[in-house]
Amino acid sequence: MMTRMLVLLAALAVPVFGFAVESGSQVAWTTEALSLVKQGNVEKGKSLAESCKSCHGEFGQGMPAEVVDDETIPAIPALAGQVANYTFKQLRDYFNGDRSNDSMTSIAKGLTEQDAADLAAWYAWLPAPKQKTANNEKLAIAEKMAKEGDGKRILPPCFVCHGANGQGEKMDIPSLAGQHADYFERTLMAYKNDQRHNDIYSRMRLIAKQLKDNEIKALARYYQNIQ
Repeated sequence: MMTRMLVLLAALAVPVFGFAVESGSQVAWTTEALSLVKQGNVEKGKSLAESCKSCHGEFGQGMPAEVVDDETIPAIPALAGQVANYTFKQLRDYFNGDRSNDSMTSIAKGLTEQDAADLAAWYAWLPAPKQKTANNEKLAIAEKMAKEGDGKRILPPCFVCHGANGQGEKMDIPSLAGQHADYFERTLMAYKNDQRHNDIYSRMRLIAKQLKDNEIKALARYYQNIQ
């Protein structure tokens, strides 16, 4: 079983489906960079996060999507409990132009590397959010993708990288547990449609392009419900 997993993961590290494999990010995990994030100052990060509360919430819980006057306002991602390296990388990707968002790009341009490390430390320190949904049905499609994957499509199970409980991994693989379903879905669709490309070696783009839209929706609900 483990051998098969490794083969599937290795397949994602080479050019397939006609897409060029590229880093997608200028962040390099040198010893210095890892040390910078590891030593991020939680208290300084808390102070910096005061300006983030209006969007990401007082405790980094984000905001769910909502409909106002027949217009859907997209969800704002939860940051609490997120892997520090991941948050740091995203802020630096916005700074470097490897990821784009009108609001976040402008904010990130005003942050130093130390600021990014301190913010990442603060949000990693906060307890992960516990989202409540009206529908807690067992999502068989999502569970299969999360736990088994699909060898025929060269899709490894999500847990191999994101952990059995969607908790993410130490390097820079994000936590998925408790993330707003709308944001999760939009993220995977952005990878699928090449609107987001800051994933290392196109890993998430290659995976997302193989996922059906209904699988993406199911995975988004599945991980939102994980506590």
